[in-house]
Amino acid sequence: MKRTLIQNLSVNAIQLIINQLFGLGIFYVLSTGLDKSSFGHINLVLAILMAAFNILSLGVDQLVVKRIAGGTDASALLSIYLLHVLITGIVFYVILFIGYYFFPVNQTYNILLLIGIGKLMIFFSTPFKQVANGMERFKLLAYMSVSSNIVRCLGLIILALFHQLNLFTIILIFIGGDVIEFLACIILFKNAAKVAVKIRWNRTAYSGLLRESLPQTGIVLITSALARFDWIFIGFMVSAIKLAEYSFAYKVFEIATLPLLAIAPLLIPRFTKLFQQTDFKINNLNLLVRLEMIIAAFIALLLNMCWSPVIDGVTSGKYGLINIRTIFILSLCMPFLYLNNFLWTIYFAQGRLKMILTSFIITFLVNVIFDILLIPFFRNEGAAFAFLLSCVVQTIYYLKQNSFRELTHLWQPLVFCTVCALIAGSAAKMLFSNIGLVITASVLLYVLLLFFFGQIKLSDRHRLAQLFR
Repeated sequence: MKRTLIQNLSVNAIQLIINQLFGLGIFYVLSTGLDKSSFGHINLVLAILMAAFNILSLGVDQLVVKRIAGGTDASALLSIYLLHVLITGIVFYVILFIGYYFFPVNQTYNILLLIGIGKLMIFFSTPFKQVANGMERFKLLAYMSVSSNIVRCLGLIILALFHQLNLFTIILIFIGGDVIEFLACIILFKNAAKVAVKIRWNRTAYSGLLRESLPQTGIVLITSALARFDWIFIGFMVSAIKLAEYSFAYKVFEIATLPLLAIAPLLIPRFTKLFQQTDFKINNLNLLVRLEMIIAAFIALLLNMCWSPVIDGVTSGKYGLINIRTIFILSLCMPFLYLNNFLWTIYFAQGRLKMILTSFIITFLVNVIFDILLIPFFRNEGAAFAFLLSCVVQTIYYLKQNSFRELTHLWQPLVFCTVCALIAGSAAKMLFSNIGLVITASVLLYVLLLFFFGQIKLSDRHRLAQLFR
């Protein structure tokens, strides 16, 4: 069991590192090779499509993972899920295509229609990925998930080297990479998953799946809007240039959450099985939370220490200094995101979907209201602060809904680790001006403060070994 968990974590981490590295390559080529206005238009289109296809999933994807982890027949679920994505995806794109006749000379809509072809292929590939996730076939999932970013990154680099980087060639590369990933998912799944791929209409089963996912559907609708509402609002209400600046900072922030992305897919099937055990000690999860908070605050610390000199250096001064306050506010969200994901996974494994839906409704309203209030005046910093407030509110709500006495004080590691990072970063910048010394001093001081506040203990390695067992 210990070896399997570590192997799954390693494979998932490698897949995410590959995806994030090539994704960063894509982002870097686009941000430096295009003017801010064109870069902003592409990010606006990607934000709209990401929200749309997340909504079209209706929460079925996460429910499929949970069902398969609980022992439901994978072939039957795959059949239902494939029908779902085919029906909803085709209907969505037909509506999108009809809309072209209402916006025939709109550049943003033309880009939306073309890139939408590729994203539709990615949407069609999700059933294979989610079934592999539920079966804990993370090696197969890794192979299925990396091809699009690799193709797009290499294609864009070649275009940049030959000075052929423009909106038309970029769109072709995006579509090609997404189509290749869709084909790779079909081929790899059929050869390695040992699950029959059949599409059969089963009205009863499909209706039951939709009814069970109904609370999760509401969550998906809200989280999809929440995930990119600030991008879309800035793009339409401020300017494409400000969206380019904000999306750059937000993308780097997303990449910085790589450890969370590596851990999150493992927790749903793992927690689902843990809560089926009668002898599992919930108190052991406190250590996992503390470790996550240490990692989250540490990454936020490094992000702020390195930001301006590194980003301005690699983007010729386009996105570093201008985003320094935005990235600081966003980095404060990181410990809250880790804790929220941890608590959400526990509640999802327990089947508390209505409570989760309520939490996302509250979070969404907070984010949207403060986006509307702050973005017109504070622009990108206002969007970042609205996101921070929504994360804090969600954390407070989740903690109040906790029914385990052993997890009552989960907020303490979040506070202590965040304070340690803030003190370490501020002191290092006051004492030194050289970037190397600033980073070294901030890391050493952070570790010392963690020992002082009891967030790192010598006995942790024994408890960690017990947790993995």
